[in-house]
Amino acid sequence: MACDLWLVPLVDVLCHSADNPFAEEIAAYDKALTDAGLPPVPVYNYMPGLSGDVAPIAGFDYDALHFLRRAHLLHLCGLEVTPVDELGGDYEQLLEMFETTAQESHLVWHYDHAGAYVPVDFAAPLADEALLDGGGPLGSSHGLLRELEAVAPYLGIDPGNPPPTPPAPSQPTDLEEPAASPIDYGGGPFARERHVWLGLHAAATRSLAQGSMIVFS
Repeated sequence: MACDLWLVPLVDVLCHSADNPFAEEIAAYDKALTDAGLPPVPVYNYMPGLSGDVAPIAGFDYDALHFLRRAHLLHLCGLEVTPVDELGGDYEQLLEMFETTAQESHLVWHYDHAGAYVPVDFAAPLADEALLDGGGPLGSSHGLLRELEAVAPYLGIDPGNPPPTPPAPSQPTDLEEPAASPIDYGGGPFARERHVWLGLHAAATRSLAQGSMIVFS
């Protein structure tokens, strides 16, 4: 099944519009951030070259996303980061055995099909009843980027000079539609993990550079 990542520019022309389709989500994120003693979702003034247009940034399949999450969780737990051909019970066992560690990871503790990362820096994903009933834990783009950079060397990626980002989907991908085949720059056994890493890295980098929210769909 396919997963798309979208960038939502946090500019006033979108966020302050009466037709803002993300108004309810942003209100829930603001409450969770405020309750944690953090600033709300930032909203930036419009500037030339930056609009309120929502655009896809990356696409991959859910299994590949879990492959990357598995690799990162192994790294976090001090275990050997090994490739696998398919997801098995070992990943579920990792999640159960290291539940606390998993819930402190912006990369791991996130819904597959919904939820967001916002350009606010906080240590661990935020979750309250409203978030968990809706899009799931709220992640930090800063935290996501730090975790991607930490796991990169185990996948054969130089985080300071990553390979080119795979092209974004030309149109929204249906849930049951297969995702585009992964592009494996440089070969190696972590092709699927690398493909997802590159998409998430591009999203996190642009989220921070442009003041955008990353949305899963």
